[in-house]
Amino acid sequence: MNELAKKYGFWTTTAMVIGIVIGSGVFFKADDVLIASGGSLPIAIIAWIIGGLIMVVTAYVFSKIATKVEKINGIVDYFEAAYGEKAGYYIAWFMSNMYYPTLAAVLAWVSASYTCTLFNIESAIWIVSFSYLVFFYLLNVLSPVIAGKFQISTTVIKLVPLAAIGIVGLIYGLISGQSIESFKESAISVSSGGGLAVATLSTAFAYEGWIIATTINSEIKNAKKTLPKALVFGTIFIMFTYIIYYLGISGVLTNQEVIKYGDNSPIIVISKFLGDIGGTVLTVFVIISCLGTLNGIIMGATRGFYSIAARDMGVKKDFLKKINPKTNSCINSGIVAFIISLIWLTVWYGNFAGWFGGFMDISELPIAYLYLIYISIYIWVMRTFKDLNKFARYIAPLLATAGSLYIIWGAMQKDMFIVFSIILALIIAVGYFLSREKVA
Repeated sequence: MNELAKKYGFWTTTAMVIGIVIGSGVFFKADDVLIASGGSLPIAIIAWIIGGLIMVVTAYVFSKIATKVEKINGIVDYFEAAYGEKAGYYIAWFMSNMYYPTLAAVLAWVSASYTCTLFNIESAIWIVSFSYLVFFYLLNVLSPVIAGKFQISTTVIKLVPLAAIGIVGLIYGLISGQSIESFKESAISVSSGGGLAVATLSTAFAYEGWIIATTINSEIKNAKKTLPKALVFGTIFIMFTYIIYYLGISGVLTNQEVIKYGDNSPIIVISKFLGDIGGTVLTVFVIISCLGTLNGIIMGATRGFYSIAARDMGVKKDFLKKINPKTNSCINSGIVAFIISLIWLTVWYGNFAGWFGGFMDISELPIAYLYLIYISIYIWVMRTFKDLNKFARYIAPLLATAGSLYIIWGAMQKDMFIVFSIILALIIAVGYFLSREKVA
């Protein structure tokens, strides 16, 4: 048995879109966006809006593609339909070796960071990171149905702290006048953080992940109708949720305090209203939120090498496309994905250990290259989707292209961008040499 069953409906698919995106990023990147904005809240809000609009327009374009193409693995299917089997292989290789595993590694670390803060065991952060990575890979290869239910549950749970902080903080800020002060007064400790493009790139991490929902399209019931609805509804919901949350934070803390407290800003906000117990409860919600995102990323990662082998491409095809008959999961593909994620977790550790002489931000740089892939898809849509109206065929893809170029420009300003690009080129070269006799 080498085919995946149709087991996911609209709500699981929508939960995957929302649940993968809403997680660590909105907590992890809130201060980074403000720093990149030079401590200016108006610029930070503009960055969140631009990033959100890029996500929504991009998802809209992909929703149109999803109504026409339904195979094994979303973005890979689309690129293959556009540029051929060989091109699709290289996209699958990039996603499987770089995109999924880098995000999984970073998310395991972020989840571990909040967990260790909660239990005051900061020295164990890398052990906890490794443990989370192991657990969620095991969950997805041994029981993908439970993994799907976990995704729905955590999506609902993670909205609680966002809504609480957003609504309560916004009301408090308007009454106290802090919201107005946050808009008027920039953080004095930040003179220049890179500008709007770099700030938008930071939001790209927080907005990233929705594309991974397309990796389960062969497992979605009536995918050509269900997936497009989930993409559009989910991304619009995410953008408004993030902006309200960010306004809530700024209604309680000054810009200087947001930068000072960093990832712990939401905990400080709740603690101001409910004390230490409230902060502890919120930390638990944040951990669940991060783990839900990690689970969603790994749902996509376990299917990565399967998507290559199922096309009769690459090496060890029979091994990688094997489906466990009891769990209906890509168990061997998942094992390989776990090993690669572990390698990238080691790279992330190296950033903090000073191995590279700079900080190679694998939480953002792979996303920029994904947007480069998106541009190729937009060109294909404009050239071939003749049955679409002018907005869907031309205007939306052109807007999405402009947004993608803006994010890529932001990535080029990042430290070690060139080094990361060289690593990517080497990974693609390895893919070429391993499969040159296997790919048509």
